[in-house]
Amino acid sequence: QVQLVESGGGLVQAGGSLSVSCAVSRRTFDSYAMGWFRQAPGKERQFIAAISVSGENIYYGESVKGRFTISRDNARHTLYLQMNNLKPEDTAVYYCAADYNINRIHSNSPESWGQGTQVTVSS
Repeated sequence: QVQLVESGGGLVQAGGSLSVSCAVSRRTFDSYAMGWFRQAPGKERQFIAAISVSGENIYYGESVKGRFTISRDNARHTLYLQMNNLKPEDTAVYYCAADYNINRIHSNSPESWGQGTQVTVSS
């Protein structure tokens, strides 16, 4: 497993933008597919996006397509999520995740999880 530390969450008004990051502890970051999930109070954890090791293959959940962008910087061992046109329903704790197999990320069962960062969107 790897250690994942999210940062960048906060409070933003509806229609605004926010970026969250995930720093990865191991130098083998460029061997892992990465992903973002979120969980709102009383709801199940929801898949947001996944990105392959090379960055060539990217997947998004339907609720964020066209608004969120996942990216990675292998040299900095960091994963990013740019969130635009935020809505109150985007309010949740956002988690990054890592696995050697991107399919396990896409199926909500990655090997490693971060501790989460709160994103709150006010109306």
